[in-house]
Amino acid sequence: MRAVEAIMQCLKAEEVDVIFGLPGGANLPTYDAIYDSGIRHILVRHEAGGGHAAEGYAKATGKVGVSLATSGPGATNLVTPIADAMMDSVPTVFITGQVRTDLLGTDGFQEADITGITMPIVKHSVMIRDPRDIPSAIHEAFHVASTGRPGPVLVDVPQDLSRADIDYEPITSVDLPGYQPTTSGNAKQIRLAARALANAKRPVLYVGGGVVNSNASEQLRELALSDKFPVTATLMGLGAFPAPHEQWLGMLGMHGTRAANYAMDEADLIVAIGARFDDRITGKLDEFAPHAKFIHIDIDPAEISKNVPAHIPIVGDAKDILGKLSTEYKALNAEPARMNEWWSKITGWREQYPLGYEDSADSEIKPQFMIQEMLRVTEGQAIVSSDVGQHQMWTAQYYDFPEPRRWINSGGAGTMGFGLPAAMGAQVGCPDDLVVCLAGDGSLQMNIHELATCADNDIPVKIFLMNNGFLGMVRQWQELFWDRRYSAVDTGKHPDWVKLADAYGATGMQVTDKTQLGDAFKEAIETEGPVLVDVRVTPEENTYPMIPAGQAARDMVG
Repeated sequence: MRAVEAIMQCLKAEEVDVIFGLPGGANLPTYDAIYDSGIRHILVRHEAGGGHAAEGYAKATGKVGVSLATSGPGATNLVTPIADAMMDSVPTVFITGQVRTDLLGTDGFQEADITGITMPIVKHSVMIRDPRDIPSAIHEAFHVASTGRPGPVLVDVPQDLSRADIDYEPITSVDLPGYQPTTSGNAKQIRLAARALANAKRPVLYVGGGVVNSNASEQLRELALSDKFPVTATLMGLGAFPAPHEQWLGMLGMHGTRAANYAMDEADLIVAIGARFDDRITGKLDEFAPHAKFIHIDIDPAEISKNVPAHIPIVGDAKDILGKLSTEYKALNAEPARMNEWWSKITGWREQYPLGYEDSADSEIKPQFMIQEMLRVTEGQAIVSSDVGQHQMWTAQYYDFPEPRRWINSGGAGTMGFGLPAAMGAQVGCPDDLVVCLAGDGSLQMNIHELATCADNDIPVKIFLMNNGFLGMVRQWQELFWDRRYSAVDTGKHPDWVKLADAYGATGMQVTDKTQLGDAFKEAIETEGPVLVDVRVTPEENTYPMIPAGQAARDMVG
């Protein structure tokens, strides 16, 4: 069969049920094979939208997301989604077309060295040199993308090789001797960690996106509830531990709760699980958690002690390790009363510094109120995809996620324009769930064209637009740290979002009165197809609390 037909057979063997992509000259043979493949293909309006949709699909379902693009600009338009997937450890496979092999290196039309361009931002990449290698390359791509620390894999296929005839034999197993990620944690280290937990008087469980990726939420809850361990999470870890809960401190980091950040600052033992001590968490690194010893559990050995030295490092899969750690800890019969003073202090912080804001006395819609109404109307059961900025932080603060894979956002890369296509991918992967895209007026315009994709493919994403007329987070920094010199942050009065939604084949609505907001959200949810609700909020509201960049947790403001 043709090599491209073998690609389709491989995708079906990997149980791929949908592909997000855009055709062009170099991948025309692939699209010809899609025609008869039986695999659903969703035509996106921009390759970046296809890449982010594959991410959203992967984050919501736990399966590998797949995106296709042609050569040259088609492939380079995937660079941002690939970098985003790498930063957030998202299992994705990107298949790009390439110019014919006789044109490689000649600067042929739409030639780009996409494997070279993306080398620093992929988990693995390969350019096909022999069409007979295509089946093994596709299966290896899925294996590498989905095992160990997940991430993006790129397969670049020259057009002439994709059209070649090959003898196709199904591949039933993948053997990569040079790629053997450690999954089972060292038993001795796990026992040491259990003893450290039993002796700790001020412990904190610090949870990252790795717990979600490894489907370890049940094991995390078991460990947390094996005693009264305080739990906090990064932006990517939200939902790994149910919120609200008496042991839940809220998110930590730059816009985390004071209780979470103060607890980290005064802890004597921090158990980092699937987290990488990012600068948004640590602030001033040499003043981070000065009294704490660190247990660091991570599937990627390169993360251990990268930023913060680990006293007890454990390399392996969080699901496997947490289950064993709970068993070892319970066997020690630790004294629960040792943490009484710690919980008294945490309770004091919670009471003294609750999340809060000054609501408007009139009909003006405060951004925080918008999130609270969204939580109330959806009853916390929506899959929420967000763009990047103030609205993202307010959602992390005020929307309680009861379980994992309900929060889809761009963490490490902070990619504006991520929200809508990611919501689209999540909705395709979870067709029976309510999917809400919480967007900002700055971010949404970056990939608003995917609203046409939603309308044409009956993807009923509900977009709740927090419209403050600014690039809000940049404006906040200019206000606080640049003497209110507002440079290039006013997004103006355009577009008319209701008309734009209607033009794309969606339903447009606008709300300016907080007393009407809940009813508008309900109407949007009950309306068939994609809906965009333009919510006009307070223009210059700031996201607090906040740790100024490069400062310590104890220096929080707001």
